[in-house]
Amino acid sequence: MEWLKRVLRRDGVRRFLCWLVSLYIRLVRATGAWTVEGAAIPAAFHAAGRPFILAFWHGRLLMMPCAWPRRVPIHMLISGHRDGRIIADAVRHFGIDSIAGSTTAGGSGALRGMVRHLNAGECVGITPDGPDGPAMHASSGIVAVARLAGASIVPLAYATRRRRILGTWDRFHLPFPFSRGVFIWGEPIEVPVELDDVGAERCRALIERRLNAITAEADRRVGRERVSPGTLSRQALRRMQRQDGRG
Repeated sequence: MEWLKRVLRRDGVRRFLCWLVSLYIRLVRATGAWTVEGAAIPAAFHAAGRPFILAFWHGRLLMMPCAWPRRVPIHMLISGHRDGRIIADAVRHFGIDSIAGSTTAGGSGALRGMVRHLNAGECVGITPDGPDGPAMHASSGIVAVARLAGASIVPLAYATRRRRILGTWDRFHLPFPFSRGVFIWGEPIEVPVELDDVGAERCRALIERRLNAITAEADRRVGRERVSPGTLSRQALRRMQRQDGRG
């Protein structure tokens, strides 16, 4: 695996890989039979010129650029890790900018950046279980961003009939071409500006429940069983895999 890590550090290799990823996303979108539910929700925000926080699970990241109108600016919060930079460069092919960092590690600069974009009228996207998990468990960082910016949170999920759920920490949903797929937008979540610790935890739990509910519904709509939330962080899973001789 060390040789692969060294290869991926090369700028030219990484750019080529990101281009291939963007082509694969377009292939899945073009060959699939897709439906979109709840599209009126983000459309109302866009029509009113109101920015919002797009929230989706890390494992459902790949097809998200296809659900976003290219004319509307958005800045995705993506970790500065190697895999995060590959994702950032891949989504740039769809006109999506990125903010390096996370709502946990090194989060102060990323937090300020997201609030700045929201105050400027531009949307931001956050995976509230990233970058370290456990999968489908929301951290409190997204609540802090929404409270400071006074922005609504709009959840989004997708699922495809033909897919593979990878054995990664985030239960990554890899869609296959020529499949039936669905995007589901959830109802907006409002976060009060004034919040105590109890209120913040209530909002965090609500975001988690809403995202898990629409993700399970997306799976159901394409005839698949729901994917259960994870129990291990990225690092804990890697340690377990090394101990099992699979890392």
